[in-house]
Amino acid sequence: MQVLLLEDEPRLGRAVEGALKAQGYGVRWARGLEEARDAFLELEPDLMVLDVRLPEDPDGGFRFAQEVRQAGYKGPILFLTARDTLEDRVFGLDLGGDDYLVKPFHLEELLARVRALFRRQAEAKGARLRLGDLEADLAGRAVYHRGQRVDLSLKEFALLEVFLLHPGRVFPPEELAEKVFGDAEKVGAVKVYIHYLRQKLHPQVIRTVPGGYRLGHEP
Repeated sequence: MQVLLLEDEPRLGRAVEGALKAQGYGVRWARGLEEARDAFLELEPDLMVLDVRLPEDPDGGFRFAQEVRQAGYKGPILFLTARDTLEDRVFGLDLGGDDYLVKPFHLEELLARVRALFRRQAEAKGARLRLGDLEADLAGRAVYHRGQRVDLSLKEFALLEVFLLHPGRVFPPEELAEKVFGDAEKVGAVKVYIHYLRQKLHPQVIRTVPGGYRLGHEP
């Protein structure tokens, strides 16, 4: 799952980014509105965590949420802000926000709210995807082969999830590296983890094709 984080405060941004990555999420951290707009177009995020107040606009997070909703974005949006009045909370939710976390907050609560939003999203889409003898529970972050659970690491699951959510699409290794590891140069790590998935699941679960890699079969 890919998360777009909009946060201008460096210390908090690093902490949130690190906490999300430790849970296996891909994260693109934007420090301002223009950077967030560029990241939104490039990343196709599954969820966004938006600070409301930005140096260039005290309602920047709200404004950005309104922009992406008008552009057709359907993913969950979680607002971060020190503004805790009822009017602000109602305004943010009416703009298309799904949750609202008031600063200061504990990272454990942020992660719990992100997990809850992803669960709701997965349940709305249909939490289980099938690929032949393979079944993936996106909400529970679990994979089963012929009915038996297969233990995958966070990165292995994150990599497989990218393919399952986009069946038929060919991914260049650089794009996979950016989505899973947050660094387009980690192509070597992508190859290693594809090898791990092939060993644990099936040699053809991910195929090497012209232009990169694709899912072996339609789910």
